[in-house]
Amino acid sequence: MEKKSVKMSAEMRRLITILIGMAAVLTAVWAIYQGNSSSEPKRTGAIEAGAIAPEFTAVNSAGQQVKLSDYRGKVVMMNFWASWCTPCVREMPMINQIAQTYQNDVETLFVNVGEAKGTIREFMEKRKFDFPVIVDVTGKVSGLYRITGLPATMIIDQKGMFSHILLGELTEEIPLQQWLEEIVE
Repeated sequence: MEKKSVKMSAEMRRLITILIGMAAVLTAVWAIYQGNSSSEPKRTGAIEAGAIAPEFTAVNSAGQQVKLSDYRGKVVMMNFWASWCTPCVREMPMINQIAQTYQNDVETLFVNVGEAKGTIREFMEKRKFDFPVIVDVTGKVSGLYRITGLPATMIIDQKGMFSHILLGELTEEIPLQQWLEEIVE
C-alpha cells in the first residue's frame, strides 16, 4: 500500500510540473500576442518634416474633445509647453500673438504637458491668456509626438504632414511667421 501512494505522489508531482510548464508557455505566448496587438498607437513613423503627424484625441481646458483629424485641410501649429518651463513662458506671448495674427488661416493647439487643469487655469489667469489648452497630464499626446524637452513647436500642413519642427524656444530670429505664410498660400 505504501509503494502505491509513493508511486502516485511521483506521478502527481510530474503532472503538476507539466501543468506549471504549460501555464508558463501559455503566459509567454499571451504576453507576446498582447505586445503585438496592443491598442496603443504604434510609434513607427518619424517625427520629421514630410512625415505624417500622428492622430490623437484629447480634451482641452474648455472641456471640448480635440482630434488632429478635425483640422485636416487647415494649417495647424502645435506648441508643447508647461508652466514650470522658463523658455515656454518666455515664448508664449509671441506664439499667442502669431496665433491671433493667423487665426483665420492657422489653427493653434497649445498642449500643456504633465500639469493638472487647476495648475493650467492658474497660469492662464495670472498671465491673462484666454485660449483653450489641450490637457496632456498623462503625456499621451506628447509621447506620440516624441517630445523629450520643452518647449516644442510643430507646423502641420493641410494634408496632415509635418512642415516645420522647432525643438526649443521660439525667438525673434526663427522665421515662424514666414513658415506659416509659405504654407498658408
